[in-house]
Amino acid sequence: MTWTAVPELIAGAAPGALGAFNVIALEHAEAIAAAAESAKRPAILQISENTVAYHGGLKPLARACLQIAADSSAPLAVHLDHATSHELITTAVEVGIRSVMYDGSTLDYAENVAETARIARWCHDRGVFVEAELGKIGGKDGAHAPGVRTDPDEAVAFVAATGVDALAVAVGSSHAMHTRDAQLDDGLIARLALKVPVPLVLHGSSGVPDEGLRAAVRHGMTKINIATRLNIVLAQSVRAELSAHPALSDPRGYLGPGRTAVQHEVEHLLRVLG
Repeated sequence: MTWTAVPELIAGAAPGALGAFNVIALEHAEAIAAAAESAKRPAILQISENTVAYHGGLKPLARACLQIAADSSAPLAVHLDHATSHELITTAVEVGIRSVMYDGSTLDYAENVAETARIARWCHDRGVFVEAELGKIGGKDGAHAPGVRTDPDEAVAFVAATGVDALAVAVGSSHAMHTRDAQLDDGLIARLALKVPVPLVLHGSSGVPDEGLRAAVRHGMTKINIATRLNIVLAQSVRAELSAHPALSDPRGYLGPGRTAVQHEVEHLLRVLG
């Protein structure tokens, strides 16, 4: 894929938004690809820095996701999510990932601008699409304060100063929510969409109900990130299988149904976003 793959997926998702789903295990990636094929919608397979740490490295899972994307009949891309180091971004680019999210949100504004601009220049020299974050989104390991909102004028200045290709903004969602009752600021989304010249990304979307997601798309959100919701569905399915079959030991006996449950959830979400 070239760096234009993500913009092409965004265009292909219109008039809806592009669903981006986090991969932790191979079953996630297989389920997302199958769902995109069934729903006939584009999608992104995302690998977060936390998942890289869990696996002890990026390359094995990244290569699997890249192969699944290449083999799928659906338009799919692979994206590095919430990377905080240039080293991890370098590894992602070396392995063939052409879309990355640099997360400098824990830095102060000036440091975030400087580091994001440096990474964006490096990535663009190599044909890589860059997403960044402005405005602290709640729930990320306690590092982000709830209630923070992205200022539209600051967002415009940030994009101009850094040259990023997409911007994750704080509009009321929170990472790692297990309930779907987050209330988004649709007015702020609309103001941001009107002013900011690059696609807007919604993080923490697992906590947003279906109608909230539809409203966010109507008001201008372009890429919707979903992770925790898929993990909840997978865990529920695995628990049910093990409860129903206490002697079950073959992982295929419980991960297979879990993969199917994730596929059905992604299909549903892709249709909501579409």
